[in-house]
Amino acid sequence: MGRKTIIIIASAVALVVALVVGGAYAYDKSQEGKIAEGVTIDGIDVGGMEAKEAEAKVRRVLLRPLDQPLRVTFRDKKWTLPEEKLKVRADVEEAVAHAVAVSHEGDLPTRIGRYLGGDELEVGISAHVDYSRSAINKFVRHIADELNRKPQDASVSPAAESLEVVASHPGRKVRDVRLTDELHAAVAGGGSRTIAVKVHKTEPEVTTVEVADRYPSYLTLDRANFTLRLYRDLELARTYTVAVGAEGLETPEGTYEIQAMEEEPTWYVPESDWAGDLAGQVIPPGPDNPIKARWMAIFEGAGIHGTEETASLGSAASHGCVRMSIPDVEELYDEVEVGTPIFIG
Repeated sequence: MGRKTIIIIASAVALVVALVVGGAYAYDKSQEGKIAEGVTIDGIDVGGMEAKEAEAKVRRVLLRPLDQPLRVTFRDKKWTLPEEKLKVRADVEEAVAHAVAVSHEGDLPTRIGRYLGGDELEVGISAHVDYSRSAINKFVRHIADELNRKPQDASVSPAAESLEVVASHPGRKVRDVRLTDELHAAVAGGGSRTIAVKVHKTEPEVTTVEVADRYPSYLTLDRANFTLRLYRDLELARTYTVAVGAEGLETPEGTYEIQAMEEEPTWYVPESDWAGDLAGQVIPPGPDNPIKARWMAIFEGAGIHGTEETASLGSAASHGCVRMSIPDVEELYDEVEVGTPIFIG
């Protein structure tokens, strides 16, 4: 091969190389504003797109669904957190710029090789979606304030003529941590914008059965009608006609309990003007002791006892005590115990 031929071949090769390099450079230049295949922004495929096109797609797919209110439901109740309070925002322009920049990293041969081989970058970029977390926290607290309900213990509500049992009821507590997480997921993760709130059932400390066990016996005194009522297991068991304190010496009003019990009691006469010469004395059981058969102390010298003055029953005649016939007081004595409540109205 002659020298002239070699020069021609070399020139041709150089020309081809120059054309290839020039073409590669020109093609690479044409891709400057485009995002490489395989690049995503928050999971949105923006490969092969120009910056403006990618920005529009990200705003449409990522932000538009977030630009809606959050809704929470519980049975027939509904709450709404408006989008203006959520203040959703994202660095879409910066994310797209990053996507463009990462698409053109490396040297020209590397990029050309990727173009020719159809390789993808497999790069994920975040637009850093942000929003008002405090708004969600306030929203959850507001819902909890409306839904949370303390359990109601069973109790007894006595009156002079009745004994009402207030039934127990379970309470309710919003699963606020779960609700908060679900609301965050709805914003940051693109989940459902309507969430059904979950609640815990909270049990009362005292149930209706337990309150009945607590009060095997209960007494109520209706002074106006001179009636003493005995309740067993919170059900009316017996009604007795009694005498109560006379005017100025009234049987004390309020809720008390039997403090002490005694059969054939001794009378410790109080230091009181009405006791006259007997004041301060100790009267043993017998004919001179007006406290007959049984004694059930309830409050500062006042109590329930038997009497032989049965004509006084059904009137205000005592010095503050509750008088009963001897058969009735003996019966009642066996039905109550120290600690049995008595409501005097």
